[in-house]
Formats: sequence, structure tokens, C-alpha cells
Amino acid sequence: MTETIKNKIAKVVEQACAADTNIFGYDIWTHHILKVVENAKQLAPRFDADPEIVEFAALLHDYASIKDEALYADHHIHGPIEAEKLLKRFGYPAEKIEAVKEAIATHRASVTVAHRSAEGECLANVDAMSHIEGVPSLLYLAYVHHGMGVDEGSAWVKAKLQRSWRKLREDVQELVRDEYEAVLKVL
Repeated sequence: MTETIKNKIAKVVEQACAADTNIFGYDIWTHHILKVVENAKQLAPRFDADPEIVEFAALLHDYASIKDEALYADHHIHGPIEAEKLLKRFGYPAEKIEAVKEAIATHRASVTVAHRSAEGECLANVDAMSHIEGVPSLLYLAYVHHGMGVDEGSAWVKAKLQRSWRKLREDVQELVRDEYEAVLKVL
């Protein structure tokens, strides 16, 4: 049953990514969401986190801002609400919905919030890790979506990567240190 719900959620999120109203373009699905899900599956054991909760949270962590640009600035607040609506619609257990919502609420690097669960800490780390591994999508955001010039965009991407780096636990930093240092040299 959980796999069926997961597949339905993935389909809804992918469709939202493909919608004309999605300001990030479809590539947020292929270059960010799927990477966060992949990293979540791999790193959940490292955090002693429930892999199912982390995977659902990874699928849904940016859904609010993908669905509605107006929710972007506070998508860590709106995300849990949107996640709950979808998860309830597909019959996901209420106690697990609360765990998914908690993880989503604490995933952002630009907002200082204490992690109250292993799943939240794991999601925050895999989201940050995906930024470091997915620099082309950040460049797209800076130059295409935000319309920044070369210097402004480079500074914006660098600042985002530095916030993401600071969010990572030391052991996770070691996994992406080479990529992080290389991109900072380029920027």
C-alpha cells in the first residue's frame, strides 16, 4: 500500500513540476526532487531516520512552491499543509503524516529552525547536499528565473551553496566536499 501511495504522490508532484504555472520549470523534478529522494534513501540509515518518512518528505518538501509561486518565500510553512492534504487524500496514516510534515517544516537552510526529528535532520541534509550536487539548477534559478546578471547570479549561487554547506553535518560534508570546493573555485 505504501508503494502505491508513494507512486501516486510522485505522479502528483511530477505533474506539478510539468505545469506551466511552475516557475522553476520541469527540471526541478529531474534535477532536484529526484536527487533529494535518492539522497534520502541512501542517507536515512546514517541519521537513524525512518526511510519511508524521509522519502515522502523528500518528494513533497518543495511541492508548495512548485504548485504556487506565491508560497515560495514561506514554502517550509505551506509545505506541511500541502503535504497533509495530499497524504490524507491517498489514505496515508495520520501519525506518519505528522512526521512527514515535521521534516518538511525544518528543511530550509535559509530559515533557522531546530530539527525535532531524525527525519527532519536527514531531509535538511539531503536537500542541502542536492544543492551542492545540482549547481546547474541553481544557475538556472539565478540567471533565468531571477534574471540576474553574471556577478549578481554568481554571488547568489555562492551564498546559497554556503548556506547549504553550513546546514550539513560534518560526516555529510565529507561526502560532497570535493564538489563544494570545486564549485566555489569556479564561482
